[in-house]
Amino acid sequence: MSITFGTKSETLERLADRLRTAAVLPQARTSVGEWRADPAAFLDAVADRAWAEGPLIVRSSARAEDAGGRSLAGKFLSVPDVQGEDALRAAVDAVVASYDPADDKDQVFVQPMATDVAVAGVVFGRDPNTGGPYTVVNYDDSSGETGAVTGGVSNAVRTYVRHHCADDAPDGFLGSVIAMMAELAAVFGTDALDAEFTVGAAGAVTLLQVRPLVVPDLDSVTAETHAAFVAGISRKAAVMNRSNPYLLGRRTVFGVMPDWNPAEMIGVRPRPLALSLYRELITDSTWAYQRDNYGYRNLRSFPLLIDFHGLPYIDVRVSFNSFIPKEIEHGLAERLADHYVDRLVAAPTLHDKVEFEIIFSCYTFDLPDRLSVLGDHGFDAGDRTRLADSLRGLTNRIIRNEDGLWRRDLGRIGELESRQKTVMESGLDRVACIYWLLEHAKRYGTLPFAGLARAAFIAVQLLRSLVSVGVLERGEYDAFMASLDTVGSRMTRDFAALSRETFLARYGHLRPGTYDILSPRYDEAPDLYFDWSARSAETGTSPREPFALSLAQLRRIEDLAAEHGLEYSALGLFEFMKAGIEGRELGKFVFTRSVSDALSLLRDLGAEHGFTADDCSYADIRVVRDLYVGSGDPAELLARSIE
Repeated sequence: MSITFGTKSETLERLADRLRTAAVLPQARTSVGEWRADPAAFLDAVADRAWAEGPLIVRSSARAEDAGGRSLAGKFLSVPDVQGEDALRAAVDAVVASYDPADDKDQVFVQPMATDVAVAGVVFGRDPNTGGPYTVVNYDDSSGETGAVTGGVSNAVRTYVRHHCADDAPDGFLGSVIAMMAELAAVFGTDALDAEFTVGAAGAVTLLQVRPLVVPDLDSVTAETHAAFVAGISRKAAVMNRSNPYLLGRRTVFGVMPDWNPAEMIGVRPRPLALSLYRELITDSTWAYQRDNYGYRNLRSFPLLIDFHGLPYIDVRVSFNSFIPKEIEHGLAERLADHYVDRLVAAPTLHDKVEFEIIFSCYTFDLPDRLSVLGDHGFDAGDRTRLADSLRGLTNRIIRNEDGLWRRDLGRIGELESRQKTVMESGLDRVACIYWLLEHAKRYGTLPFAGLARAAFIAVQLLRSLVSVGVLERGEYDAFMASLDTVGSRMTRDFAALSRETFLARYGHLRPGTYDILSPRYDEAPDLYFDWSARSAETGTSPREPFALSLAQLRRIEDLAAEHGLEYSALGLFEFMKAGIEGRELGKFVFTRSVSDALSLLRDLGAEHGFTADDCSYADIRVVRDLYVGSGDPAELLARSIE
């Protein structure tokens, strides 16, 4: 027979004689009303318990603390290591005071402190973030503190995750904790549970607390169905890890932030429309075309982004291959690809800064020093020289003032603006407008934007290296960045200077979620984003920080350029850095207009055929091509795509 949840104290009391896989500590309980009326009676009751001679813990047990629809875990006070009557009285008073205000029916309970603690932790019967069918154990096996995990007092918390359909249980204390959760799920009739536990030196598990776990409702997906999805992901990952004659490296890993950062751009759980649009415009092929154009290895046949049942991940091996200069000979390139992946596996916290901390993708003034780390991983001086020479040539070709690649890409942005206007004023039907907005976005938007993003990254790397070698102070670096005339700084000034109508005509296409059809544009919900009443003549008029190089700095940069074989002057270098960083922001600003207009038109097209914007967010962007070539009824094609 199942039992029901009560207060924290009541639930533990109901489990005390029922639970077979874990012990429950004895307790003494009082209500707030009883304590206020006669505290001595409760103190005497505790003193009569055989376990009261050792250290005690006074714990909260408010009625609302662990209700079925919510959890207030950690909201109220518990007082550990209590010894003596005076200390017990003060501890109960403190717990009652933490209820603020206390209800007379709220409770406080006292238990013996758990002193034999080899492991302490928290176990969830489902993934606490998604509700997925996983048992998740967060535990500390080094500090000996009962609150090591829940109180954040340990820096050595470990995590174990097990699918509900896994064949074998783990050995040792983890197996015992899994068994306890299985019994609790049977007792309460649900596996959506959150429990705290300790494990003694002999392996015995003690349950300290169990409460309902508030998670998304996933009843429509059984654990067995979910397990089949996971097995499919496993097979897909195994296939992606196979060797490939056109891809360097023995293995890959997947991340949500390296290279084009899908976690930031579309989120870790994007709707199908946002995911398919991002892939169509950027990560299926266009990203690789630009990298090839800029002198890196040709990865044009390899998609950068892989989705595992709709969750977007970057194929890191493909990404790292694409940062190796194409002129590097195969043997060295192969070893670099393996080293880069191994380095990320060893330091996964670097997944959002791989170009700064792991790979070498351009020449900088501190590159020879930075390359020295490769000597610790089997790369000899000749390897490092060949890599440096290759990166030097690649960087010179990109930056070259007269015909640098970034200049050509900057010119294409103006062409995209012209084509956007032509399409939107053409009188074409919605489908044709969407189709051509996206086609032009790929050729005149994504392609040059990717190039300008590469130029901007190289610019920042070069600027940082000038700080590293002592030519610039950190404050001068900041002054240079503050002096740039970016879209963001112009937008701030224009907000103060322009009328509402003119401002929205210029910036209204922006939306916080660039690829999200459910994210309102600025011109669709201006009052959601801007406080028009707060504008004043002074808003946005602060002058940009001045930046200037001394004659000594100019000479030092000229000397460094000659020393390193870089083919540009100090002034040419700073012209490139300024234009590269500003150009990236401009390229993104113009490119996003194509995306935003296409999404608005798609929303209107869906509404015309009876679909909401939410419905459309589940469509695949490839349906636009089918609609454009007229290969079926629009309503039917949209419905099929949304399904």
